[in-house]
Formats: sequence, C-alpha cells, structure tokens
Amino acid sequence: MPSSGAYAGFVRELKQRVASARLTAGRSVNRELVLLYWDIGRAIAEKQRALGWGEAVVEVLAKDLRRAFPGMGGFSAVNLWRMRRFFAEHTSPATLAQVAQLPLLRSGRLDAAILSQPVIELRRSARGPSSPAILAQAVRELVAAVPWGHHINVLAPVVDPAVRLYYLRATARFGWSRNVLLNQIKAGAYERSLKAGKSHNFTTALPEHLAEQAEEALKSSYNLEFLGIGRAVKERELEDRIVGRVRDFILELGYGFCFVGKQHRLALGTKEYFVDLLFYHRFLKALVAIDLKVGAFEPEFTGKMDFYLNLLNDRERAPDDRPSIGIILCAEQDNLEVEYALRTKGNPIGVAACRLQSSLPAELRGKLPTARQLTDVIRRILPGS
Repeated sequence: MPSSGAYAGFVRELKQRVASARLTAGRSVNRELVLLYWDIGRAIAEKQRALGWGEAVVEVLAKDLRRAFPGMGGFSAVNLWRMRRFFAEHTSPATLAQVAQLPLLRSGRLDAAILSQPVIELRRSARGPSSPAILAQAVRELVAAVPWGHHINVLAPVVDPAVRLYYLRATARFGWSRNVLLNQIKAGAYERSLKAGKSHNFTTALPEHLAEQAEEALKSSYNLEFLGIGRAVKERELEDRIVGRVRDFILELGYGFCFVGKQHRLALGTKEYFVDLLFYHRFLKALVAIDLKVGAFEPEFTGKMDFYLNLLNDRERAPDDRPSIGIILCAEQDNLEVEYALRTKGNPIGVAACRLQSSLPAELRGKLPTARQLTDVIRRILPGS
C-alpha cells in the first residue's frame, strides 16, 4: 500500500486530469454543436435562395429532423429560424467588412485561440483578404468558440456588427460566462474599449508592433463598481478592496494579466518604494505596474510612475521580457494635460479613469433630468446656444 502522502498526490493529479478532460470535451461538444447549427442555417439560406423555397420549408424540415432524431433537441421551427438568422447575420457584408478590418488580419498576426487556420489562409489565399468566402470561414471559427446559449440569449439583441464582433472575440478569449457577458454589455465594455479617449505614450515609447498590442490591452476607463464602494475611500482601502476581489479586477483589466502582488517593494540604496499593484502580462511579456489614485489626474503622477518603471526594468525585468508598462488609474483626467505630462517620459505609461460607482446613487436614478433633457431646456431658454 503506498504512503498516504503519495496516494493523495496521485489522486489529486488524476482529479486534475479528469477535470481538464471534461472541460476539453465540453468545449469540443459546444464547438461541434455551434458548427452544426451554422451549417444548418447556411443550408436553409442557400436552398431558399437557389430554389426559391418559401418559409413553409422550415416547418416541414423541423418535423422531419425531429422524426429522424427523436432523442435530440434543438430542431424546433423556432430554433431553425434562429440558425438561419445566425448564419445570415454573421455572413452579412457589414459583418465581413468588420472582420476584414481586425488588426490581426490587417497585420498578418495570428491569434490562434480565436481564428486559427482561417487567418493563415486569409493571408495566403490568392483571392486575398477581401474574399467573402475566406472571411466567412474566419467568422465561422470565431462563433464556434462561443456557446450557443451566449449567441441566442445575449448576443442576439446586439445588432451592430462591430459591437457584436467585439463581444464574440472577448468571450472566446476570456471564457466569459453568459452572466459575465451580459454584465459586460450592460457596463458598455465595447464603448470603453474604443481607441478614442485612451491616453498614453505607447506610440513613442514602444516599437510599433508592441505599441499596438499595449494599446489594445489598455481601456479608456475601468468599471470597478463590483468593489461595492459607496463612499469616499483612501487609496490603500481601494487597493485592499481590489486585492480582495482580484479575480474580478483581472476580468475587468482583460485577458493575459497575471497578479504578482500589492505594495510591491522596490529598493534603491537605503530607500524603499512600493508599487500599488504589480501584474505580468502573458502576451505582452511585460511587467505592468498600476498606480491607484482616488482623485483627479495630476501631472506629477507620471514622474512617479516613470521612476517605478526604471527600477522595474533595471532590477526585475527578465532578459527576454519587454519594457515594463505603467497604468495610472484615477477618478478623472484631462487628455490634454495627460498628453503634456507624458511628452518627455521615456517609459510606456497609460492613464485611464476608473468608475467606483454609478454616476448616480440608486435612490436618485430616474429622479433627476438627463443630460439631454437639460440641454433641451437650455436650448429653449437660449435659442442661440
């Protein structure tokens, strides 16, 4: 009989292997199901277009499929219409035009976890990246990475192809559950991911290809409402709250961030300095220092961050790591002020706003006029405004 310690380790390893296999099997089943529904939707659309079949064919097809596969669900007429719409929306000219503009397609970089082989074919195909067939194949691979329930229950109401594509890619990359995806949509993750409004000096402090990746990893603002802060707090309390909910914070930061520690110590001579939060980004291959500020941005913040990054690069960066990156999170910032503050900084630094609570307390929501209502009143009072 093996020792209790050896056997416990043996059982633990087997449990991990079984859990991994179940997860892989679940993903494989989901992929095949979504691809099946894609192919059914495509077949219906193509037959209707080629043979002039009307809507009645869907009802007949639903009955025949249920009769042929009595133990298999999903073949109701309603679901078949969903499959047809699913295929049609993801292969529409508007959607394919958005896919052709993805940075990884325009630059030729491969995001294996998202679009895999079709991206390679996009670049190699003699037909070029504008070929609808190749673009549709890339979309097919992308949608297969997202469960059917996500598509139907959450993404179906998202009609803008650019917005839907963003959430598809994010769900595939981050493994968002249905509830997380829904919360991200409600929180306006797409709008906050837009390049407009981002403040940084990545383009001058980093090589072009790395600057693009760093820019994509930075949001213009971060939603920290999950911390449950309803009053003024000091920076150390904010830091402790984040560490207590570090999983949620990493989810908000984005894919690839790995937590290193809080109040990370940096020594220089007889003095000590402490970085509020330190992360490592797996794909940027860089340390990421985060400085938390509960007030508005001040120009001197960038000098402090620049100093920290110099120490990180000299003392802690591994030989194959890229330059360390700094992110300053503050309550608000003036982009012009940030631009001037970063102009002379040699290290890559980004500045973003963080929202700790909704703009209005719950008891006041709906009781005060909106910005549009106030504007309308002002225009009526001052016609020339």
